[in-house]
Amino acid sequence: MSSYFGHTFRISTWGESHGGGIGVVIDGCPPRLEISEEDIQADLDRRRPGQSHLTTQRKEADAAEILSGVFEGRTLGTPIAILVRNTDAQPAAYDHLKDLYRPSHADFTYQEKYGIRNWEGGGRSSARETIGRVAAGAVARKLLNVANNIEVLAWVSQVHTIKSDVDASTVTLEQIEADPTRCPDAEAAAKMTFAIEEARKNGDSLGGIVTCVARGVPVGLGEPVFDRLEADLAKGMLSLPAVKGFDIGSGFDAVEMTGKTHNDPFVAGDSGPVTATNNSGGVQGGISNGADVIFRVAFKPTATISSSQETVDMDNNPVELSAKGRHDPCVLPRAVPLVESMTLLVLADHWLRQQALDVLDG
Repeated sequence: MSSYFGHTFRISTWGESHGGGIGVVIDGCPPRLEISEEDIQADLDRRRPGQSHLTTQRKEADAAEILSGVFEGRTLGTPIAILVRNTDAQPAAYDHLKDLYRPSHADFTYQEKYGIRNWEGGGRSSARETIGRVAAGAVARKLLNVANNIEVLAWVSQVHTIKSDVDASTVTLEQIEADPTRCPDAEAAAKMTFAIEEARKNGDSLGGIVTCVARGVPVGLGEPVFDRLEADLAKGMLSLPAVKGFDIGSGFDAVEMTGKTHNDPFVAGDSGPVTATNNSGGVQGGISNGADVIFRVAFKPTATISSSQETVDMDNNPVELSAKGRHDPCVLPRAVPLVESMTLLVLADHWLRQQALDVLDG
C-alpha cells in the first residue's frame, strides 16, 4: 500500500485515526531552510478538530513534534520526521461498527481489497491521516515563500446551494479566517452557518466547494505530458477524503464558451508577455504561465450522519444504522488547509524539479 506523494519534494504519511499518533516523513527538502514547530503548528491549528461549533468536537491539540531533519532551527537536507500524537482517541465509540459497512465509507472496499481493516474511526481511511499532509505542507509553504514569495490561499466558496462572491485576486488570509466557515463573504458565511447548524440538527450533512489561488507562481512549473501541473494538482486534490471533483480556470464552464471568448490573449507586461484574461487558470500546456493558478475542489456531504440508514453487516445481513460519535456536519471549513497543503506540496515538488533545468541553463 503506497503512502507516498511527490517526486523531488516527497512525503510519506503514516498512522491511524485512533492509534498512537499520525505523522509524516519529508524527503527532498533543501538544507538551511529555517523551520520550527511553531511554523507547522500554525497550519495544524487550522485543521484540528474542535476549533468551532461547526466542526467535530473531538478535542485534540494536534501538537507537532519534529523528530529529525532539523538542527538549531534549520533543515539539514535529511529526512524530516514530524509526529502528532492522538490524545483524545475513543476507539470504543466505534464498537457498534465493527461488523458493519457504513454507507459511502471505505469500510466495504477496504475489507474486500485487503481482507482486514481498522474499524476504529476508519483507521487509515480517516481524514485524520491528513495531519501529515498539513504538517508537510507547512514546510513546503516556508520553502516556497523564501524561494519565490509564492502565496497559497484557499477558502470556502460554496456550501450546499449557498454561493459566495469573492475576488480571488485580492482575498486575504485575514478575511478567510474572520469567520468559522472560512468563507470571506460575510453575508454568504452567515447563511452557510445557519445551513450547517440545521443539517446537524436534522441528522444530516452538507457538501460544497473550496476555491484556491496560488499567487507568484513563476513561469515554467509543470511538464507537458503526464506530470502536467494541473494533473498533479488534480491528483493531490482527488486524494483528499470526501473530494468528488476538481476544475481549474474556466473548468466545466468552458464547454459553454467559444474559442474567441475562452482564449487568453497575450499582452506586453513589464517583464515579458502576460495574459489579459485567465480562463486557463494559470496553466497552459501543463506548464504555469505566470498568472495566478486558480482552481476549485468539490467536497461531498460528510458520509457519517446520525439519521438512520440502511446497510448490511459482514455476513450480508440487512442492518439499520444510526451512526454515533463526533463528526463534522460539513467538512468544508476544515478542508481549507487541506487544499492549501496539497497545493503547496505540488508546487514545492515542481519548483525543485525546475531548479535542475535552471542550473543547466547556467
